[in-house]
Amino acid sequence: MMLPSLREELSLHAGPPTLDGAPTWTIRDPVRNRYFRIGWAAFEALSRWGGTASDVAQAVRAETTIDMSDEEVEDVAKFIQGNQLTQPKSHADTARLAERAAASTAKHSTFNWLLHHYLFFRIPLVRPDRFLGDLLPLVGWLGGALFHWATGGALTLGLVLVVRQWDVFTATLVDTFSLSGLVSYGVALSSVKVIHELAHGLTAKHFGCRVPTMGVAFLVMWPVLYTDVNETWTLASRRQRLLVGAAGIMAELAVAAWATLLWAFMPEGPLRQAVFVLAAFTWVSSLIINLSPFMRFDGYFLAMDALEMPNLHPRAFAMAKWWLRETLFGLGEPAPEAVSSNRMRAMALFAFAVWIYRLVLFLGIAVLVYHFFIKAVGVLLFAVEIGWFVVLPIWNEVKEWARRRDGIVGKARWRRSLLALGLALSVAIIPWRTRVEAPAMLGAQVTAPLFLPVPARLEKVLATRGEHVQAGAPLLEFVAPDLEVCKAVTTARLAGKNAELMAVRLDTFGRERLSALTEEVSRLQAEAAGLDAETRRLTVTAPHDGIFLDPLPDLKQGAWLSPRQQLGLLRADGPTIATAYVAEDDLDRIEDGAEATFIPKGLDHPRMIGKVVSIEHSPVKILFDPALAAPHGGDIPVRVEGQTLVPQGGYYRVQVQLEGAPPNIKLIGDVQISGQGQSLVGRVVRSALVVLVREWGS
Repeated sequence: MMLPSLREELSLHAGPPTLDGAPTWTIRDPVRNRYFRIGWAAFEALSRWGGTASDVAQAVRAETTIDMSDEEVEDVAKFIQGNQLTQPKSHADTARLAERAAASTAKHSTFNWLLHHYLFFRIPLVRPDRFLGDLLPLVGWLGGALFHWATGGALTLGLVLVVRQWDVFTATLVDTFSLSGLVSYGVALSSVKVIHELAHGLTAKHFGCRVPTMGVAFLVMWPVLYTDVNETWTLASRRQRLLVGAAGIMAELAVAAWATLLWAFMPEGPLRQAVFVLAAFTWVSSLIINLSPFMRFDGYFLAMDALEMPNLHPRAFAMAKWWLRETLFGLGEPAPEAVSSNRMRAMALFAFAVWIYRLVLFLGIAVLVYHFFIKAVGVLLFAVEIGWFVVLPIWNEVKEWARRRDGIVGKARWRRSLLALGLALSVAIIPWRTRVEAPAMLGAQVTAPLFLPVPARLEKVLATRGEHVQAGAPLLEFVAPDLEVCKAVTTARLAGKNAELMAVRLDTFGRERLSALTEEVSRLQAEAAGLDAETRRLTVTAPHDGIFLDPLPDLKQGAWLSPRQQLGLLRADGPTIATAYVAEDDLDRIEDGAEATFIPKGLDHPRMIGKVVSIEHSPVKILFDPALAAPHGGDIPVRVEGQTLVPQGGYYRVQVQLEGAPPNIKLIGDVQISGQGQSLVGRVVRSALVVLVREWGS
């Protein structure tokens, strides 16, 4: 069989050596802007291409030290035909290309295209090669050693100055979390990303590569700029390829370094705020986003060049699938590529990390869309991503297992794998989870705080901490000198008016004043009675039977106290009550009278048992136990509105009456309530159904 002819526009470039030192070459397809790395044997075969596979294999054996067979030459032919690197010269070649095009069109209908490409697609906007060539001489000094040393010095000095003004820096950061701040971050993002992409293009141009396009890529409908520097695959120097890949990050770090230094020296004003936004955003963008190897950002391409592993993601995915099949079934199939065992395990682990990272990232984006934009679109994205990242890969892998059914059944390991899978499914399906856990606050059913009516001076302490008192028993006695003076003045005026009233009653000519004097005496008597009542209130008494707790420290005779100061607490005699906050998903699993256990946080207090006495069926609108809120270290996520804590999600108040005396202080802990069993799968399905019913049920 005659070998197919190679396309004339293809070019061949020397590539970097492999890990074992073997030479490589890169085939460049300028029409499709694609590049293919080949090894020594394929290069020698293509160098003598023509005639039949036997002719090429014989020439390679005769002229080189490679013992190439006819089958290996045919494999090279299949490779170049499969990647469309040959010229169609016969009706069969044309029919094959037409068949492939028709299959591609049928496979990628409009719906399928949207389904496969909404996660990532590109829109080229400009052809910047000539512009970059004209710009390079003007900005070439930015890549020089002098600018690098100056930037390093600016970075060091800027960080030192920021540390000295750290409080101002953090306060400014908090101030930018507003609508205007988000707009500023958007402007900073646009500016920095333009610099980022220009750095990639200019560095590639510096090393003699062509930059065909620049444009916008959409990552889950989020726009990001991109620059096509694929021609750097023709560079044999790994250092040059690393410099091109790192150019964007280095440019952003340079911007961040100089912006940080400028912020430290500039006076307050809009310009300093703009420089701060530029610095803060650039640090995050460069160090957290761009360096990630889990997405096709700069970190991914840097990892490929550093490890000399082109197409790192698909190669790692193939290795992970092979490793999974060998672990489960022991098929004995050869690995997708010949690498060391350590690199093999590292590739498989990296693939699993990429899958988990992408699943979490895209689900997080779907949740973000659901909560802040269009809820129906968020639900749709969630369903598509679960199908794309979870259901479809599992289904494809199961189909591969079915194709290898005979080999799997012939091995003994599949029984152990089946047993482990059965145990895992049992754990997921069987409703073994019978306890409902909820954050709770423990205290007495009634606790009364004690306060003064007016500022006063302490005279006597009549009760001690922990003492049991009866209702009405005096606890603290106070004196208000101003009140005593007012009482003395009122008493004297009342005595004078009473004497004058007696005289008027005996005087025939003064009876016209009798009515006014009588009214004045009544007013003074009421004032004296009010002052007496206010004096009695200065003796703080117990509002009910209970135990006196938490008196102010260092209460001494003669101390002046304010009405705003809490003097202590009186815990009423009664049952011990724990208030639990049960999530909406678990509310239907519990009922009145269910057994419960309160487990305090810490080891100072023992756990207590009891029963559920009441369940509120309306969600909590305001959280009055701030210690249970997430910002204060609790487990309930809240939204802060002024001084109010609003729970995020549905939480319902459940009262649990516990055995034993209540503690002297309020305790934070968790309540475990016996309820109906629920499986992990049932919980996930129920949560999904709740969302679907909420969005489309009405």
